[in-house]
Amino acid sequence: MDPVLAGVDAYLEQHLSKYIEETARYCAQPSVSAQGEGMAACAQLVREMLMQHGIAAEQYETKGNPIVVGRLQGKSGRTLLFYNHYDVQPPEPLELWTTPPFEPKVRDGKLFARGAKDDKGELVARLAAIDALRDANGGDMPCSVLFVVEGEEEISSPHIAEFVLEHKDILRCHGSIWEEGGIGRDGQPELVLGPRGILAVEISLQTLSRDAHSGGGHIMPSAAWRLVWALASLKGRDERVRIPGFYDAVQSPAPLDLEMLDQAFAKDPGVEEQLRRTYGVVQFAAGRSGKDLLRAVFEPTCNIQGIGSGYQGPGVKTIVPAQARAKVDFRLVPDQDPEDILEKLRRHLTQEGFPDVEVRLLGWMRPSRTPVDDPLVQLTQRTGREVYGGEATILPLTGGSSPEYAFAGPLGIPIVTAGVGYWDNRAHAPNEHVRIEDFHQAARHIARILYGFADLG
Repeated sequence: MDPVLAGVDAYLEQHLSKYIEETARYCAQPSVSAQGEGMAACAQLVREMLMQHGIAAEQYETKGNPIVVGRLQGKSGRTLLFYNHYDVQPPEPLELWTTPPFEPKVRDGKLFARGAKDDKGELVARLAAIDALRDANGGDMPCSVLFVVEGEEEISSPHIAEFVLEHKDILRCHGSIWEEGGIGRDGQPELVLGPRGILAVEISLQTLSRDAHSGGGHIMPSAAWRLVWALASLKGRDERVRIPGFYDAVQSPAPLDLEMLDQAFAKDPGVEEQLRRTYGVVQFAAGRSGKDLLRAVFEPTCNIQGIGSGYQGPGVKTIVPAQARAKVDFRLVPDQDPEDILEKLRRHLTQEGFPDVEVRLLGWMRPSRTPVDDPLVQLTQRTGREVYGGEATILPLTGGSSPEYAFAGPLGIPIVTAGVGYWDNRAHAPNEHVRIEDFHQAARHIARILYGFADLG
């Protein structure tokens, strides 16, 4: 083994408990962006943590929560950016936690706390990797490192894109490791190369100044029915979206993308049965099965999050509802533009006879992806093999959304994942945790990526 990497492993083995304790201290600071709890204090804590590890750090104010930027100079001219966030999901329901969410506890080889995986454990594992590499490399970093740690990821990162555009000069880099990452059910790394985009809207209308008696249903226009008809115009039973031009910009997956997805299914053919068991699925959307369940990630979606109208309490209330509303999201694939889709949605509803329907924008993110054959992907795959002993599963696109687009486009960089997660961290749920062994392996993996990144150009 390379003597520097041998030194990295020895350092992490010796100091692992210190970094678990640091993660616990970080998790003990509440930082719930949805509720505004502890945000300023946690931003300050992040800045102090970076500085304690020898990383120059500044806090930048935004229209929302602060963003912390850290910088560590390396010997080469290449810079790797770490994106993380210090905000966490609300901990409720509290009664389902075995121990309080902001009182971290280690048991059964795991650290339990809100944020232990998403995303506080990820940040500390990266700091551990940097410390280990500098210790093993005579105090030097092979490449420069940037940290961008924001406090609004769990509320859709409304200010990060503006921040990146305004600070491109200080954020210039050659690649990024994103905040998510970890191993699959087979114990090998899962490398996610990009998220779908999202457009989230509220669709509402009012047909009467107040609810009417349903005895007048033969003349009184129902807001509930008009909403149902409007929603039905958006998508057919074949799962195809009916908005004109919706698919115009859709980029078909490359043969290599499909090959990676088929390999992922071959490694874990039980995914279909797991989904059926977990969610009680009888028939998947559009009748999909087998490897098509993974391939379908390249299909955009139209989803109704929820609908509300009229009386829904016990018994009967004979009314014609005056108001109705629904929340709808569209998951978008490369190269769909959420602003373009919003315009087409509004035009479609008007053309379908629903000019009275109001469409209110709730939020959006663009899709983003890194090519499978990018050198950073290959480096992450190779170093993962060294740490975990097997081949990584490469997912060229994932179903969810994230602010990767805010970095990938303006900075022109590839983005991959590597981290402390596994398939059942219970992130966003009670009893969130990180397994200590996963934390250890992630730090070893990150250190190797940093070591190899200097010579990647």
